[in-house]
This record gives sequence, structure tokens and C-alpha cells, in this order.
Amino acid sequence: MALMSPARLRELYRQEFANPRRERLFLSSVAFFTAFAVTRGITHAIRRGVGPFRNIDPGGHHIHHLVFGITGLLTSGYAWLVQVGTGRRGDDDAASRITAVVYGASSAITLDEFALWLNLEDVYWARQGRESVDAVVLFGAALSIGLWGRYFFRAVGRELRRV
Repeated sequence: MALMSPARLRELYRQEFANPRRERLFLSSVAFFTAFAVTRGITHAIRRGVGPFRNIDPGGHHIHHLVFGITGLLTSGYAWLVQVGTGRRGDDDAASRITAVVYGASSAITLDEFALWLNLEDVYWARQGRESVDAVVLFGAALSIGLWGRYFFRAVGRELRRV
């Protein structure tokens, strides 16, 4: 079985994601799950002292990774507020893709420490740290439902307008 050519893959991508909103949902979902997996991998590596990763502790204050996630959420939210990356196809495709990826990845990085903001203490490795994983799963499901259920929800909306 031959692999699909890169040209055909690009063609299918353009065809299936001709709508910028749908493409943003897809890219956000991919970035969300990728960032969550990478973040968890890095935190486990830091804990075990494996690889080049270390905690960020300037002046003895530990900087949790949710700070970077919140910064990304604020940045992408502001960009969308002033309508950067929300135009029609061809107007600002790169900005649309970048803000979608930043939003998805930042959401994952922030939610990975959900237990910290829920408990107001560092419980990442404690039993309560599981709350972060639960939050990621729930939010990831919501992102995916929006992505994959879009046509269904539109059909239900059209049907409801007929009634």
C-alpha cells in the first residue's frame, strides 16, 4: 500500500478545512492534546532529573507552567478580540492558524495545573493532582465535540428554526 503524497495530503487539508473556523477548531484540538502530552512528559522528566529540563526558579520563586499558559490565553484572546486571525480565508490565514495553536496549547498548559488553582496549593504530584487530568479530558472533549459535531449541531439548529 503506497503512502499518500504530500501534495494530495495538502489538497485534502485545503478541501476539508476551507472554512477558517473549522480549521481553527482542528488546529486548537491538535495543539491542545499535543501540548498536554508534551507538558506531562516534561514535568515527569523534571521530576526524575532526566534530560535538559529543569524547574524555573528565579530568585527562589518557582514559576509554574500555568503562568505560560495564562499568558498564551491572554495573548490569543486579545488577538481574537481585535479580530486578528478571524477573517475570511485568504485575509489572515497565518494569524488564524497561529492564534488557534496558541489558544489550544495554552489551554492545555493552564489546565494541566488546574488542581493548583482549584486547591490553591501545589498538589501536582498528590492525589488531588488528578483533578488537572480530569479538567484536561473534559475541556479536550468539548474542543473535539465542537470540531466533530459541527455539522450535526448545525442540522439540529436548522431543524429547530423550521419548528
